[in-house]
Amino acid sequence: MTSPDTQNISAVKISSFFLLTDITLTSALLSVKFFTTPRENAAAEQMATNPAKPPGQTAKMKKDESLLGKLGGTLVRKKKLKEVSDLQAEGKNTINAPLLHPGPELLPEDMLLEENSEKTILDPTSREDLNFKDLQKVLIDWINSELEEDRIIVKDLEEDLYDGQVLQKLFEKLSGHKLNVAEVTQSEIGQKQKLQTVLEAVNGVLRPLDWSTEWSVDSIHSKNLVSIVYLLLALAIYYVAPIRLPEHVSVKVIVIKKKEGILQTAHVTKQLTSTTTDMMIGRSERDAFDTLLDHAPDKLNVVKTSLITFVNKHLNKLNLEVTELESQFADGVYLVLLMGLLENYFVPLYNFYLTPESFEQKVHNVSFAFELMQDGGLQKPKARPEDVVNLNLKSTLRVLYNLFTNYKNSE
Repeated sequence: MTSPDTQNISAVKISSFFLLTDITLTSALLSVKFFTTPRENAAAEQMATNPAKPPGQTAKMKKDESLLGKLGGTLVRKKKLKEVSDLQAEGKNTINAPLLHPGPELLPEDMLLEENSEKTILDPTSREDLNFKDLQKVLIDWINSELEEDRIIVKDLEEDLYDGQVLQKLFEKLSGHKLNVAEVTQSEIGQKQKLQTVLEAVNGVLRPLDWSTEWSVDSIHSKNLVSIVYLLLALAIYYVAPIRLPEHVSVKVIVIKKKEGILQTAHVTKQLTSTTTDMMIGRSERDAFDTLLDHAPDKLNVVKTSLITFVNKHLNKLNLEVTELESQFADGVYLVLLMGLLENYFVPLYNFYLTPESFEQKVHNVSFAFELMQDGGLQKPKARPEDVVNLNLKSTLRVLYNLFTNYKNSE
């Protein structure tokens, strides 16, 4: 007979056996999943994620998949055709590329053109050209000097002149005529109307000289720097501004044309200034010297020799001699001394600059000589003092020929 303690120990062992057996069976059952084939595992997962569908729905899906397949095939074919076309275009551009200028970087506003219209913009490389910058500075300083009494200060030609306000004041100052325009205009229409009035007045003055107009209302108002500079040069040359313009200044511009919806560009060189002699033509009417220079340049030396002989006849009294008419009379000293000799009086040295250095001093001397001529009963010279200072040969010849005609018999 077993004791209670022995019975309890046996019960515990039996329970432990059954518990161990249950754990072993559970593990065995669970291991079945891990020992299935990969195909069976994939099928099980697909069934879990995609439940079975009714037969009708399956047929509809197959029809949809067939339609998408056809559509996809069409898109693929079109894509391949486009790739072939792009490849051909790229090859053609590659062949033609060496024959074309590199396209400029155009701003959005540069591309807003109507069909068959064109637009001109300054090439970026020319904008940085030192000679072009120097020309702009000379023009700005001239404008500020002319409009000093109006307390107008120009710093940038594009930004300060496009609305016509400064151009109006400048033309009124140079011409001495008041324009019938509103003093202040804020609207674009008002600004263009003012520009129209100013440019009509300028063109009216320049028309007798057959001046080529490289400006318009639209080009000025759109801040086209090249057009603005052309206009200022015309005013400076016509009104003989007391400035020294840089010679042989040119810029490159980009001409943009729109044809058949395509923008076409071309590079063009614009000549802004030439030589001082060619630019400073003055306002004189055509006379015998124009005809002589245009049609009989071979006879010019004969005229110059006669005038040199005439002036030296009198200047030799002061041990002075002239060999170059256009250069030796440019500072006005010889003109003043010559008038004193022709009229038989001494000209006080404090009335003129005996050794002028600046442009203004030379203009003063020539202007003073013109006054002496008028005091002697001669008509006011057609040439301007600035013409003579700027080495304009025709202007100098006119002045000396006027003296020769009146004093050729003077001893």
